[in-house]
Amino acid sequence: MPCLREEHEKRERDFLAAYAQTSSDSRGRRYEETPPDWRTHYQRDRDRVIHSRAFRRLEYKTQVFLNGTGDHLRTRLTHTMEVAAGSRSIARALKLNEDLTETIALAHDLGHPPFGHKGEHVLNKLMQDFGGFEHNRQSLRIVEELEQKYPGFPGLNLTWEVREGLIKHNTAHDEPALATNLVPTSPFPSLEAQVANIADEITYYSHDLDDGLDSGLLSEDQLYNEVRIWHAAASKVKKEFGRLPDECRRYFIIRCIIDEQVRDVVHTTEHNILNANIRDTDDVRNYSHPLAAYSQRLQSANNELRKFLYKNLYYNPEVHEPNLRAVNMLEQLFHHFMAHPEDIGLKSQKRAKTSGWERCICDYLSGMTDRYAISEFKKIFGND
Repeated sequence: MPCLREEHEKRERDFLAAYAQTSSDSRGRRYEETPPDWRTHYQRDRDRVIHSRAFRRLEYKTQVFLNGTGDHLRTRLTHTMEVAAGSRSIARALKLNEDLTETIALAHDLGHPPFGHKGEHVLNKLMQDFGGFEHNRQSLRIVEELEQKYPGFPGLNLTWEVREGLIKHNTAHDEPALATNLVPTSPFPSLEAQVANIADEITYYSHDLDDGLDSGLLSEDQLYNEVRIWHAAASKVKKEFGRLPDECRRYFIIRCIIDEQVRDVVHTTEHNILNANIRDTDDVRNYSHPLAAYSQRLQSANNELRKFLYKNLYYNPEVHEPNLRAVNMLEQLFHHFMAHPEDIGLKSQKRAKTSGWERCICDYLSGMTDRYAISEFKKIFGND
């Protein structure tokens, strides 16, 4: 006998914490649909994200190193998958809804443009007179409008809670333009969304260490002497295992760093929940600050790691200069399509009637993969 959606929902109600977001209590979808037979609403959302074109394109979008630089370096897709895995681990430990947390994690970077954060910065500059550009807003735009897979509605028609989770920032500057039924009524999102956010940070910096070492731009000696988190993990690994082969040693040190971060977040978040007397999801959303957090000790150590990576990796000429050249291509493409809007394709031309040419050109560029943007530039300008 198949396991029906109602049985999955009952398991959630029986097992999850009182402040977890259960799928049976979802605020629903923008467009009404028949509920799935064998999956919860959040499981359906997860599958829709995975099957979207925007998700598949993440395979060829820059994380830190320009896509194609190395076979083992992370892309925006592998980063996303690692965030999803970390999110589930933390959510499971806190008895939160793993399916909702995973779905938010899988969707959180759908709106990222080619060429990483530098691509985001140049698009925001180009769009400053037309509403700006921010990848969280773009992720929401993709799932609400740009994906066209279903006959009955635009976008993916995801649940309110998943779309809420895509709004990672709550300031007026970077809050997405919301659907009419997604007007925020409280300062913070669900704990599941908060966990996805902090798992993104854990994954981002820990695995950038790995790529930096793999590329030869960072050294273990440098990290040991300048980064407390690395020093502590490396000392622990050496004490427990002695001398290890280089690849194994680096992998295990980073594993220890991630494990320490996850443990700290779980214990700190649990303490925050108990200390704040959180009883339900409304308490979570209306609390004065996010509940999913690091301890002060680890937050300080993470700030040190972040400064180290900016200085030694993100702004290293071998990373920074190729990305700047690539971003220059993006800027030239924007101006070309503004002068020749007929080149962006019929779908975008139709959407321009309601969204305007600037926004549609921005949608077109932000949806490109690194290699497609480079290919389009060469086709149009005949050089690189």
